[in-house]
Amino acid sequence: EIDVLWTWKSGGCAEEPLVCSRFIVAIGRNAAAFLSSFILDSVCWEVVGVVKLWNEWCRTSNTTNVLPTDSFCLFYRLISDPTVLLCQCSCYVAEDQQFQWLEKVFGSMQKKGLQVTILSTCPVADYKTQESTLTLASPFLKALKTKEFQDQVCCPLLEQPNIVRDLPAA
Repeated sequence: EIDVLWTWKSGGCAEEPLVCSRFIVAIGRNAAAFLSSFILDSVCWEVVGVVKLWNEWCRTSNTTNVLPTDSFCLFYRLISDPTVLLCQCSCYVAEDQQFQWLEKVFGSMQKKGLQVTILSTCPVADYKTQESTLTLASPFLKALKTKEFQDQVCCPLLEQPNIVRDLPAA
């Protein structure tokens, strides 16, 4: 079972969806550490929710008053623009939990006008290219986008046959 606990609601009513314009999700320890180091190091963010789950790799406590140290998946709100949310997910979400995680997290947000950015990492050994991985500049950044995303991407697109796995793919 996965529980999403919000300490803040935009409309004040629990049934109303969160008004969100941008949602940035960092999945995995490296992506979560990137957010901590370069985004969340300022006082512009406040914790507004958590995801609690239990599986073979991740066990969160069963209390109702959740502290940031009790969870491995935290939601932050930009104080100057409350429609911008971050999710820092450094825990493992099992394959059989991924749909429920997505359903519960995105089920509490408005979808119209929502731009979602997902940050994740993978080992260089998993990257497929014709050139030697020894000559690649490391680390490097690649992007995937949907056809609905019309803005310019900040880096080259991920080439086939490379794929994204697990929660970032979901």
